[in-house]
Amino acid sequence: MNRYLCLLLLCFGLSNGQEIALLKYSGGGDWYANPTSLPNLIRFCNQNIGTTIKSKPATVTPDSPDLFSYPFVHLTGHGNVVFSKSDVVNLQNYLNAGGFLHIDDNYGMDEFIRKEIKKLFPNQALQEIPANHPLFQKPFPFPNGIPKIHEHDNKRPQAFGIFVDSRLVLLYTYEVDLGDGWEDAEVNNDPVDVRTKALKMGANILNYIFTH
Repeated sequence: MNRYLCLLLLCFGLSNGQEIALLKYSGGGDWYANPTSLPNLIRFCNQNIGTTIKSKPATVTPDSPDLFSYPFVHLTGHGNVVFSKSDVVNLQNYLNAGGFLHIDDNYGMDEFIRKEIKKLFPNQALQEIPANHPLFQKPFPFPNGIPKIHEHDNKRPQAFGIFVDSRLVLLYTYEVDLGDGWEDAEVNNDPVDVRTKALKMGANILNYIFTH
């Protein structure tokens, strides 16, 4: 079975014990930020929406062939991100084969990541995802679209996407800080309702991946 078919089977939830990954990128940004976020999101999804994701996320680099083992890859941080030519080719192949990249700006990444997204999709612009998109419909409804978790510059939260054949393959969440909301409660001292809102939105993202 080739790696593309394996990836597609994972993306449609046809294997047990799916694994998701954190992207370890170059450029000096803190790719390792929010260390408790993905484990908490995994636990929430396994308990509430019937997923069977392995409890510990993997770490993968953009140029690694192992990228194709993960239906969901998460990128976060506060600073610089740089994709090499080999990173770009591998990420393009991964996303065009059915993979999914979630980029969560943890504040300070925006000016850097937009240039790298342009490398991946030079002929497409990021599109703001409307509130009626399936991403915001189930299993938890978000009638106003992406929720605000942390305030930084008094800007509205936005979800941007890149689509391949009408399927969302890259999600960029800006002025949102979902990952901060997924962290252990004592890390950011967020109220329960804020953390729950963030986790529910994260569950919607994973649900979208496994059902589209």
